[in-house]
Amino acid sequence: MSKAKIGFLEIELYLPGMSSLKEKRGIIKSMRTKMRNKFNVASAEVDNQDTWQSATIAVTTVSNSNARIHKTFQNVIKWIESRYPDALVTNHYTEIL
Repeated sequence: MSKAKIGFLEIELYLPGMSSLKEKRGIIKSMRTKMRNKFNVASAEVDNQDTWQSATIAVTTVSNSNARIHKTFQNVIKWIESRYPDALVTNHYTEIL
């Protein structure tokens, strides 16, 4: 049996300061790139792509430890909240397989 664990995090964001899709996409793209480099996670915008002030990002990682996955995801959320004060985390959901 494999010891690999797959972690999934879905983050819903409210972006009240956005005035266009182009502006929103620039912020989300930058956020995802920096998140990948800092935390070694994969991510994609999975919902609300055509809404200016909302975004849903899915983040995934692989580890051999549930605790490590939870810690990584907590750090991702804290990082978004501190680094992007105009991107308000309204909800998040975690699942580990």
